[in-house]
Amino acid sequence: MSPPQIRVLSTGGTIASTDGPDGATPSEDGADLVGAVPELEDVATVDVESVCDELSFHLSFADVASMARAVERAADDGVDGVVITHGTDTMEESAYYLDLAIDAEIPVVFTGAQRPADHPGADGPANLLQAVRVAADDRFEDGVYIAFGNLVHAARWVTKARAGRPEAYASPDAGPVAEITADGLALRREPRSESVSIPALETTARVEVVTSGLGVDSRQLERAVTDGVDGIVLAASGIGNTTPELGDAVADTVADGIPVVVATRCYDGAVGARYGGPGGSQTLRDHGTIPAGELPPWKARIKLGLALSAFDDHEAVRQTFERQ
Repeated sequence: MSPPQIRVLSTGGTIASTDGPDGATPSEDGADLVGAVPELEDVATVDVESVCDELSFHLSFADVASMARAVERAADDGVDGVVITHGTDTMEESAYYLDLAIDAEIPVVFTGAQRPADHPGADGPANLLQAVRVAADDRFEDGVYIAFGNLVHAARWVTKARAGRPEAYASPDAGPVAEITADGLALRREPRSESVSIPALETTARVEVVTSGLGVDSRQLERAVTDGVDGIVLAASGIGNTTPELGDAVADTVADGIPVVVATRCYDGAVGARYGGPGGSQTLRDHGTIPAGELPPWKARIKLGLALSAFDDHEAVRQTFERQ
């Protein structure tokens, strides 16, 4: 039986970075990363494609759309899985974008590192080996995942929970999909895509995130509307509440035909309609806002942008969020 064929798509990030006089920047290409892990030969046949060479906080939606197209090319080429090496700052956003956008029945596994390649104890090689093992495992038939620090997370649920520690990622609501144990890869739940598909590889809509908090007024939202934004994600407190001033501005924004999605700032739990009064979660729902469910604001922004790019009908956009 021939070994699985895995394509590694390199995009830069800490995993590919080394220190220089101006700080750590990407200097290793995908072939360098693969060549540093000879154990990969025992797992799969690996080929490499470079998509870009950026720190993840420099990436654009166009860069992520390029990743999506590269995944679909890989699927057309008949590979068994794809691994994407990526910076950790925005990895969960790129992973969620691809989970929504791609139409490829192969597993896609993101990974990276918290320590640059030339640091003692660099974690990139171990994470890359883990990601290839996941992509090559026939129990992972499709879907998008992050493999990092001996855990595997679904793109729908994962978030970067720790800024600098090697155990970077967590899935507060759902828990990990799998774990690397002494006996190999152990499943914790069914590995599959958990995001509704949106037929758009690229986002052409501009969506802004407006955050509520103690004493926040309406100026940020009003500036976004004046500047021609296509949609708003409201990072609300608790189960979806805002200050009175911001709540009133949300009502005007929805009345002007601009969709407003309400997400919670909390890392665990969903928005819900409970409180009345200006800015209360029930009042915002009565204004016609769209609940984001358990999606954090940064993922709701990606979903709203893709949905607005795919659908002209705002009711179709709303239904996309209802299906989660």
